Amino acid sequence: MGARETRSDSRFDIRLEPEDRAGGRRENGKGPKPAKTQGTAKRERIEPGIEPRLDRDFDSAEADRDDADDFIAEREDMAAAKRRTSSKGSNGRSGNGRGKATSGGGKPARAKRRRGFFSLFGLVKWLFILGLWAAVGVGALVAYEASKLPPMQTLMVPKRPPTVMIQAFDGKPLATRGDMGGAAVPLKELPPYLPKAFVAIEDRRFYEHWGLDFWGLARAVTTNLVSRRVRQGGSTLTQQLAKNLFLTQERTFSRKIQELVLALWLEKKFTKNEILDLYLNRVYFGNGAYGVEAAAQRYFNKSARNVTLSEAAMLAGLVNAPSRLAPTRNLKAAQDRANLVLAAMREQGFVSEDMVKTALARPATLARASGPDSIGYVADWVMDQLDSYVGPLSGDVTVRTTIDPSLQQAAQASLSDTLNKQGQKFGVGQGAMVSLDTDGAVKALVGGRSYEDSQYNRAVTARRQPGSSFKPFVYLTALEQGLTPETIREDGPLQLKGWKPENASHQYLGPVPLQQALAMSLNTVAVRLALEVGPKAVVATAHRLGITSNLDPNPSIALGTSEVSVLEMASAYAPFANGGIGVIPYVIDSVKGADGKILYSRATKGPGRVIDPAYVGMMNHMLEQTISIGTGRRAELPGWDAAGKTGTSQDYRDAWFVGYTARMVTAVWLGNDDSSPTKRASGANLPAEIWSSYMKVAHKGLPVAELPGAGRSYVGYGQPQYGQPGYGQPGYGQPGMMPPGAIPDEAPPAIVGTLPQQQRQQEEPMTLDKWFVDTFLGGRR
Repeated sequence: MGARETRSDSRFDIRLEPEDRAGGRRENGKGPKPAKTQGTAKRERIEPGIEPRLDRDFDSAEADRDDADDFIAEREDMAAAKRRTSSKGSNGRSGNGRGKATSGGGKPARAKRRRGFFSLFGLVKWLFILGLWAAVGVGALVAYEASKLPPMQTLMVPKRPPTVMIQAFDGKPLATRGDMGGAAVPLKELPPYLPKAFVAIEDRRFYEHWGLDFWGLARAVTTNLVSRRVRQGGSTLTQQLAKNLFLTQERTFSRKIQELVLALWLEKKFTKNEILDLYLNRVYFGNGAYGVEAAAQRYFNKSARNVTLSEAAMLAGLVNAPSRLAPTRNLKAAQDRANLVLAAMREQGFVSEDMVKTALARPATLARASGPDSIGYVADWVMDQLDSYVGPLSGDVTVRTTIDPSLQQAAQASLSDTLNKQGQKFGVGQGAMVSLDTDGAVKALVGGRSYEDSQYNRAVTARRQPGSSFKPFVYLTALEQGLTPETIREDGPLQLKGWKPENASHQYLGPVPLQQALAMSLNTVAVRLALEVGPKAVVATAHRLGITSNLDPNPSIALGTSEVSVLEMASAYAPFANGGIGVIPYVIDSVKGADGKILYSRATKGPGRVIDPAYVGMMNHMLEQTISIGTGRRAELPGWDAAGKTGTSQDYRDAWFVGYTARMVTAVWLGNDDSSPTKRASGANLPAEIWSSYMKVAHKGLPVAELPGAGRSYVGYGQPQYGQPGYGQPGYGQPGMMPPGAIPDEAPPAIVGTLPQQQRQQEEPMTLDKWFVDTFLGGRR
C-alpha cells in the first residue's frame, strides 16, 4: 500500500500517522494532534482482494481532509515562527515544516483568504445587528412623535391667510396688509418657468423622491460640514409645505420628525403637482406676502401669471431667507440670489442659455410704490382696528379708507423735506402729522420720518406733552363759565407751593384781555384761569372735545403737562372748525367681503354738539389772532381764515402746531423718540412751517370758507399791544423760551411705553439641538 498506511494487525486495519500527512510531522511527540476525521474515527474492515478499491477510497478521504489540513498547516506556520525566535537550532525543522506547508499547492495562502472572509463576515454581521437596533430605535422615536399629531384622517389643508386690500377714498389701491395670501393661482396658469425655478433651487429631485430625499440630505450635510456653517438645507418641498401648513418654526428633533411624518402623508394624499401647487400658494416671501400671487403683487405690482423669468428667479430665491432677502430690504442680495436660481435652472435643463442671458441682462427690480412710503403707517393702523369692526377674518376683504393719496403725499413731503433741511440744525429726529376733515375723516396720517426705517406710529401710538397747544381747552372752559375774549386778567408773577410759572421774557404785561393772553401764550394768565375755573373742569372740557388720554387735574394742566397723541389733538380741535360738533376720528369707511357683501359701513353718528356756537365764534376769533399777530405767524395761509395754537414743552422736548380752517384740521408734532431736548425747536418755527406748507397744497382749488362765527367782532379795549418787547417774534411767550422753572419741575416725564419699541430681528441662541437639526436634518428650512 506504500508509506502512507500502516497495518496494525492481520486484518489489515489502516492507520494514518501524523508525520505521513503534508505539514503534519510531530517533533518529540509534541505538536498539534491530528484532527479527527470520519476516516480515522472508525476502523474500516478490508477484505482480501480489494486493495485497489482501498486506494481509491483513501484518496477520496484524503481530499475530504484538505480543508482540515489547511487549518493545521496554518497553525504549524505560526508555531514555527515562534520557535525560530526562541531557538536557532529549530530553524531547519521549522523550515522543513514550512516547506511541507507551502508545498501542498498554496494552501496557506488560501487559508489567509478564508481568514479575511470570516473577518469581513463578522463585521457585516455586527453592522447588521447594530443597524437593526438603530432601525428599531428610529421607528420607535418616529412612532412616538407621530402619536403627538392628530389623526391623519382629521388633518385638513388649512385655508390660506386672507388678503386685506386697503383702498383710498376713491377706491384706488393703497396697500395690502396682514398675514395675507394672494388669490390662489392654479399651477397650469403660471408661466412654466416659475414652478421650475423653485424645483431647481429648492428640490431638484422633487419628482423622484417620496417626500424625503436622502441624497439631498447627504449633500446638504456634506456642504454644511465642509463650510462649517449652515449653507444648504436638506428639506424637500414637501417637508417645507408640511412645516408651513401644520407646524411651528422651531428647530427641534421633535418638530423635524413630525415634519417627516407629515411629508409622507402629503405625498400619499396628493400628487406631485398638487403638492407644488399648494406650496407655491402658501410659502412665505417676506414683507407680509404669502403665496406667489401676493409676492408678485407686492414686489412687482403684477400678477404671478405675468412675471418674467428674472422675476420668477427672484421669487424662487426669496424662500430661502424671506426676511433677509426681501427686495424691499436688500435688492442687491435678492438679485444675487436670483442669479443662482437662473444658474440652477440652466444646469437642470429647465431653460436655455439664451433665456438665462436675457434674464441676467434685465434683472428684476421693485415696482414703484403705488403710494407714498408713509402709507404704511395708515395700513398698519387699519389692521389694528379691523378686528373691532368685522371680527376675525375668514376670507378676503377690501377696506375702503378715507385717505386721499395726494394729501398723504403732500403731508409726507412737507414733514420729510423740512426735517431733511433743518432737522439737524434744530436737533430734531422725528415728527408726526395728522390731517382730518371737519367731520373726523382722516385724510392724511404720517407716523414718522420714514416708514422703512421705523414702523412705530408716532401719530397714533406715541403720547407727548402738548405744551401751550393745550391752552385752548383752558380758555374755552373760562368762556363757558362767563368770561369773554375781552375779560381782563393779570399777567404777573405767580407762586404755587414752590412752583413759579413764568413768561418767556421774564416780563409781565399786567392786566391783559384773554384774547391777547392766548395769542401771546402768556403762561401766568393760563395758570390763573385754570385755578379760577378748576383743573377738573379743564380736564372735563378736553375730554368732551376729544382727548381720550388720562389727564392730571392739577394747575400745570394749563401748560400741557399731561401727555396726548397727535391724533387726539387734531380731533379735539375739530369742533372749533365745524361749529361745535364733536368728532370721532376714523379712517375705515367700509369693509366688503370677497363676495361683495358689505361687512361694515360707517354710520354718520358722533358725540353731537360739544360747544355752544357762541363760544365757537369767540374761540375762533382768539385763535385767529395767534396766526395773524401772535406766536403762530409762520403758519400763514393766504386767502383763508385760519386759526391755531403753538406748543412747546419743557427744555424744547416737544414742538407742536395745531391749526385749522373751515375745511380741515391738521396737527404737527416734532421731537425725538427718547424725549431728549432739541436745539430750541419750538411750535413757532418748524411745526408752523410744516403746517403752512402742507395746508397750502391741501387747500389748492377748494372754495374759500370762513370759520364759524369768525365774522363777529370781539375786539374791545383788549386790543393787542404791538409795542411790547418781543411781541410777535417766533417763540415769544412759549414755555420752551423760558428758563428752567418757567413750567413746573414736577411735570411728568414721557409715559413709559409710549416711546418706540422697535422690533429687532435677533438670531436665536444656537443650542446643540438647533445645530444638529440645522446641519444634519435640513437646516432652518
